[in-house]
Amino acid sequence: MTATDHTHVVVHPDADLLARATASRFLLALIDAQSVTSPVHVALTGGSILVDTLRAVAADPLRDAVDWTSVHVWWGDERFAPQGHPDRNDGDAHAALFSAVPLPPENIHAVPGPDRVADVAAAARAYSEELERYAPEGARVPELAVVLLGMGPDGHVASLFPGRPSLDVDALGALAETDSPKPPPERVSLTLPTLCSADQVWLVVSGEGKAPAVAAALAGTSLPESQGGTDDGSSVPAGRVHARGRTLWLLDLPATTALPTA
Repeated sequence: MTATDHTHVVVHPDADLLARATASRFLLALIDAQSVTSPVHVALTGGSILVDTLRAVAADPLRDAVDWTSVHVWWGDERFAPQGHPDRNDGDAHAALFSAVPLPPENIHAVPGPDRVADVAAAARAYSEELERYAPEGARVPELAVVLLGMGPDGHVASLFPGRPSLDVDALGALAETDSPKPPPERVSLTLPTLCSADQVWLVVSGEGKAPAVAAALAGTSLPESQGGTDDGSSVPAGRVHARGRTLWLLDLPATTALPTA
């Protein structure tokens, strides 16, 4: 099923199979990327289905075929909280996957929190500088092989929310979100152009509660204000993410219930 050029939709029967299939797909993507380049850079975000996916990566025998010492992990977004705080995405990822594979700690590029920098704006600047340090000469961000994104019921991805000015930032790197409609209000997010610079972006979405946002994203339109949208006809944030190479929507069956039937 194809929504637009290079955008493909893959549907799995339930959330468990979605997580396990995405895990295998992710490991194969790492193996394929390592056959032609090293290091390999990926970006992750939080959310229950992505944590389940990382847990499935840790349990998949294919994980032993990956050279984890050459994998670098970045964050699509992070809550501005001190290291170890339960609000942070990186803690769940460490428990689900990083503690189970030989991924060097220095290859996990954490977003600084208030225990390291003065405020969320400083955290975004520091993360942008870190991204640029690992970018090819003359570039602003690393060459991301795969970005794994969850999506909220309002169609937000990373910490890019409908109607927020952050969605229209056109620079490469990271930005500070100071007034997120979903708590906590202060976050650091990769910009939309950074997400779209990746070779592949996978939007991994589970559950009937997100079905209207899936349909709006694939149609390139908005959600009503009662569902957290802008009701202005412009695309929800997830619908504005288009990878440099291939964009995959990886869904379970309940997340497809608002899609038009043929």
